Amino acid sequence: FTEVLPAFICMIAMPLAYSISHGIALGFIFYPLVKLLTGRGKNVHWLVYLLGALFILYFVFVA
Repeated sequence: FTEVLPAFICMIAMPLAYSISHGIALGFIFYPLVKLLTGRGKNVHWLVYLLGALFILYFVFVA
């Protein structure tokens, strides 16, 4: 479940946003979020958290 949901969000976001990069960015945002919400946050590397935070900042300030 924790790997399927972010992949599904990527798959749906790419055609809806007309952008592969936005779909992948949403995957990087939702992957650590889902892991944290399911209690498996320790299984995620710190760089994934950093990328997720940077993509959130990108969507807030740029997109």
